[in-house]
Amino acid sequence: MLIRSEQPSDYQEISELILQAFEQDNEGRLVQEIRKSDRYIPNLSLVAEVNDVIIGHILFSYIDLVNDVNYKVLGLAPLAVRSQFQKQGIGSALVREGLTRANVMEESIAIVLGHPQLYNRFGFKPSVGYGIESPFPVPEDYFMVKPLNSYQDTQRGKVIYPPAFAGV
Repeated sequence: MLIRSEQPSDYQEISELILQAFEQDNEGRLVQEIRKSDRYIPNLSLVAEVNDVIIGHILFSYIDLVNDVNYKVLGLAPLAVRSQFQKQGIGSALVREGLTRANVMEESIAIVLGHPQLYNRFGFKPSVGYGIESPFPVPEDYFMVKPLNSYQDTQRGKVIYPPAFAGV
């Protein structure tokens, strides 16, 4: 398996993968909108490939953490793996590679809304423990933060998602 940054020639295959994984097109539209925005980080939009076929995709993009100061932090969404390749460690490999790259880029925090059973194993913990508030009502253990190497504990506040997330 090869993990690499996505290329424009991958976009259609990624859209098909996301549609197959989620059985709806909200997440695919989200990826398309983020790509068109200043929140897109090409080095953190990754694909997993086997025999020149894309079998997984992950996207980290910028979201805002707002208090007295506005911080640009990472939001992880979406993560998709083709159904026949799920439960084989592909999603985990994508998350690990994305977090490694984020640390190299000296990003401070990654935030995800997802299942604790999946994301806890990568060091994500409930955001409330970091003074970070979700913008919508969700169970506390599903809105999580992963402090990265450049994290400063003064980074607190409420998460604000950019307009691209409105349709999800």
